[in-house]
Amino acid sequence: MLAIYPGSFDPITLGHLDIIERGCKLFDQVIVAVLRNPNKTPLFTVPERIEQIRRSTPHLSNLEVDSFDGLTINYAKMRHATALLRGLRVLSDFEMELQMAHTNKTLSAQIETVFLATSNEYSFLSSSLVKEIARFGGAIDHLVPKHVAVDIYQCFAKIPPASAQTTDLVPTQEPPKTEPLAESLPEREA
Repeated sequence: MLAIYPGSFDPITLGHLDIIERGCKLFDQVIVAVLRNPNKTPLFTVPERIEQIRRSTPHLSNLEVDSFDGLTINYAKMRHATALLRGLRVLSDFEMELQMAHTNKTLSAQIETVFLATSNEYSFLSSSLVKEIARFGGAIDHLVPKHVAVDIYQCFAKIPPASAQTTDLVPTQEPPKTEPLAESLPEREA
């Protein structure tokens, strides 16, 4: 059985990795499918996100990383998937994910949506939260893989906390001015 785990993964978090690893135990093959969304301005390009995921998952032999645009269900049909894998953190995730699952079922009755509850230690975690913490100078190396933390610190031109510092990081400019996450609509991520 083949499952597709779709998302923007901007950036991949330890919560995403939790779902990926558990999904790889349940399915013969899992494809992490990075969505190209023209309506969003991501922190990382699609190739950068694909590389971050690949560097985070070399221990998973039944995992593939790919990208797509358009409807997830169309990509799943094209790849002959039997399931869509989705992570659930909180009740509001369930409401939105259930609506999407029902909608996808009207588009393809052959593809099931499988929900995995995120492990307790990651139930608060989202890519948007990680970016906000980093944007304002907070430590994120306990929320994302170490190499991803370094990439994020470089994006915001911040010197990383000592636990994630490397010698090739040098701040070059002030971080971009943005609104706090609480005042913007957060992106739904596993």
